[in-house]
Amino acid sequence: MAKATWLKVYLAAVLGFVVFSNSSLKAEDKQLIDLSKYDSKLLQVEDVKARIIDGDKIKVESGSNVEHPSITLTSPDGKWDLSEYEYIEVDVKNLLDKEMRVFFRVEDPTSNEPNDREHEHPLCLSPNSSGTATIRLYPTRWVFSSNPIELKGMRRYPGEPSKVDTKNVTKIIFYDFRPQFDTAYEISNIRVGGQVEKISSDNFLPFIDEFGQFMHYDWPGKTRSIEEMKNQIKKEEQQLTAYPGPKDRNKYGGFKTGPQLKATGFFRVEKYQGKWWFVDPEGHLFWSHGIDCVWPGTETGVSDRREYFKDLPERRSLLGKFYDRGKGHIYGFYKKRRFRTFDFGKANLYRKYGDNWYGKFSEMTHRRLKSWGLNTIANWSDPGIYRMDKTPYIIPIGHAFYPIKGSDGPWGPFPDPFADIFVKSLKRRLEYEKGKSIDDPWCIGYFVDNELVWGDNTCIAKSTLASPADQPAKIVFVNDLKKKYQTIEKLNEKWGTSHKSWKALLKCTNVPDAKRADEDLKAFYLKVAEKYFGTVNHVLKQVAPNQLYLGSRFSALNDDVARMASRYCDVVSYNFYYYDISTYDLPDGSTDKPILVGEFHFGALDRGLFHTGLKYARNQQHRAELYQNYVEGALRNPDIVGTGWFQYRDEATTGRFDDENYQIGFIDVCDNPYAEIIEASRRVGEKMYDYRLKTK
Repeated sequence: MAKATWLKVYLAAVLGFVVFSNSSLKAEDKQLIDLSKYDSKLLQVEDVKARIIDGDKIKVESGSNVEHPSITLTSPDGKWDLSEYEYIEVDVKNLLDKEMRVFFRVEDPTSNEPNDREHEHPLCLSPNSSGTATIRLYPTRWVFSSNPIELKGMRRYPGEPSKVDTKNVTKIIFYDFRPQFDTAYEISNIRVGGQVEKISSDNFLPFIDEFGQFMHYDWPGKTRSIEEMKNQIKKEEQQLTAYPGPKDRNKYGGFKTGPQLKATGFFRVEKYQGKWWFVDPEGHLFWSHGIDCVWPGTETGVSDRREYFKDLPERRSLLGKFYDRGKGHIYGFYKKRRFRTFDFGKANLYRKYGDNWYGKFSEMTHRRLKSWGLNTIANWSDPGIYRMDKTPYIIPIGHAFYPIKGSDGPWGPFPDPFADIFVKSLKRRLEYEKGKSIDDPWCIGYFVDNELVWGDNTCIAKSTLASPADQPAKIVFVNDLKKKYQTIEKLNEKWGTSHKSWKALLKCTNVPDAKRADEDLKAFYLKVAEKYFGTVNHVLKQVAPNQLYLGSRFSALNDDVARMASRYCDVVSYNFYYYDISTYDLPDGSTDKPILVGEFHFGALDRGLFHTGLKYARNQQHRAELYQNYVEGALRNPDIVGTGWFQYRDEATTGRFDDENYQIGFIDVCDNPYAEIIEASRRVGEKMYDYRLKTK
């Protein structure tokens, strides 16, 4: 199995745009480079041997002696005008018997390599496999023909300009970044595809209809009336009746006709025939096929943007109750300020189901999940829905903490596990769960905190030293240094510092030379990690001994943290925004713990939304194929015990509290299921237990 370093995890999760498909040209694609006629003199290489073979491929043998071994394909005519196209795609074949990666980028004459990285993405390939790398030339498929409008509060929006001059693309570059070994691969079928849609800025506003949909584009399944919404209930009822769910499941979604293991009345984990599993309360094998954010709402900010929306309801109307107040995130259009919201999702449910919309939606949701082959309501979901004792669930535990003040991250500073409030607030938060999730057999367990930024294996130690003198973690760190060095002079000699006393060190917020202090920084970093996971484990086992500790859903981390987490967590959780996780395992083979995927998704731009999310798909059918490939890969992985798709419903077209506006739902804003991905989910869910037991 592949070993994952924090760099590999970050690159694959954040930047990757791997698309698995066959290499034939789609009808809408156009060949960009005819390799049979391409002048090999236009190939520029650095620490690479490259030659055109078979008239339609470039064989690349890439070295590992420079930071960026590369091959550059220059336009034969000096430039390509790609302004009418949506994307460039390239097929790549790995010629090695081990996993490798290739980066792919495009440039115009103003690109500032290596700093301008807007259009670079790595393609990670399994041994002897092929894949397709895709780069979108425009953020969305819509471009203003003149007088562009800059829209606010969305990660992506119609008419958003490209970061590259699409009329003047001069180079396509393939390379690796600080490679650890030589690689060999083939490049073929370099093409452009998709057609950018020109829209006029005249009369563009408003661009969101009364249901929360994009007005200036049509697609299959778009809702045009309340009558259509109500008719959809009958159609879906027929589907749910025809497909009530897999027959080989018990009430928890466990494998009823499979092996009978020890039943404890609660969920637990066990390794069975060399593979990790959850075991449900009745003692049956359970693999968590789940979905996040199971809730009814799709809130979006309307403050300072009312001109975007057509026919917003009056405050005193029947739909006026779906206005609310939002609290801005640490970044985005509504950064750190209050703003008014309207919830199109709830309003549409009211239109569709009537006064008892919440109850009907909740019942429908449980029936849907079972029908779709899903068996877990995963993170960030609605308590009123998951506590109906119909579907097992996982919930997040967030709590107050004293921050390490020298730290920072996308979700805020790192918690100080040495502060007294850390234990007190965690216990206080769990007290709320008594009589609810604690001792509830339907509750699988808890995520505690979310996507903490661990950085490299000295990061938190440096942040601690950059904090004020009263920082609890810093006091512990300085006391450890006192015990080790005895005198401040010995520390100064080792670190190359000039502190006059231990008290002076405590007050100092400068970070020492990382090389000279490396040993001590790494040691304290591990101490923080052990204190954090050990404390959470102790509190959970004390207050909620029958529920599992599922970690904190890593997004990027180093191997040291993974090892420490595996010592204290029942299950180690990751948010894996990859295309394939079939070969992922914990570092170095030194740990043996089950892994749970907290989040993954794929999105497309063919249903009126403006952002694909973190993983791109060409359309709904491709999204479904990627879903099936991902979950089946997880089922083949002996360490993975489940996946949680992010999320149940599309995000708001005009953005949520932090501007995210991803097309990542199983249902849209009007409560219409996406048929393609649901069929894929059914296919996977129907056979997943036999599939996992029988595959090697």
